[in-house]
Amino acid sequence: MNILDKIVAHKKTEIQAAKKNVSYTSLEESEYFHREVLSFRDFLLDPERTGIIAEFKRKSPSKGIINDKVSVEDVTTGYAAAGASALSVLTDRQYFMGRKVDLRRARLANKIPILRKDFMIDDYQVIEAKALGADIILLIAAILTPEQIQQLASLAKSINLNVLLEVHNLEELQRSINPNLDAIGVNNRNLADFTVSVETSYQLAEYIPSEFLKISESAISNIETIKQLKNAGFNGFLIGENFMKQADPGAAMREFVRAL
Repeated sequence: MNILDKIVAHKKTEIQAAKKNVSYTSLEESEYFHREVLSFRDFLLDPERTGIIAEFKRKSPSKGIINDKVSVEDVTTGYAAAGASALSVLTDRQYFMGRKVDLRRARLANKIPILRKDFMIDDYQVIEAKALGADIILLIAAILTPEQIQQLASLAKSINLNVLLEVHNLEELQRSINPNLDAIGVNNRNLADFTVSVETSYQLAEYIPSEFLKISESAISNIETIKQLKNAGFNGFLIGENFMKQADPGAAMREFVRAL
């Protein structure tokens, strides 16, 4: 089993436990479930913002602990003030030290779209994402069949959530596209072995249909890369580790944006 297989196997047991603790009905009765969802497209294309989706991430399987000394409120409000178009909040505990409450706290402190960054494999997680205050869910093509992507994306759209599909190669892209998606993200990190290359984004850019927002994810650490990705047609740039490895991630993003 590679790391992705291990994560998915653990996620299945985690979801079963969550379903026993909190029912679908309880999720649908939560205060955030009925809030008006923010438009990912509007914020991402807003010329007053940067196109950066700034991520709050304490740890990763490949790097270990990145930064576990900062609060989600301080970091995400710092990102928003620096011009982030959206926030990404990890909610996977086992492998990323994420917590569901992180998303709730980020929602309470911010008025820009929030992506629930997790390994979504079940309807329950989509409903849960809305209840936690997310505006966007992530669907990872590498762990889902085309039928599962269609089902989860359709459910997300029925409750007004935005959907970001993540792909790693052309085969995943071509088998996974469906009309319920808002954006397609190219992950420059291979989730099987964690090697990274921005070339993946350049190679796939021309194959992403124009009706979808184009996002480049991971391995973005300098402003020249963003300029080149914009020239290749990308609208958004998911950046986490580059900011989170600094003592003050919000200030790190502010400096990055100033240079940009």
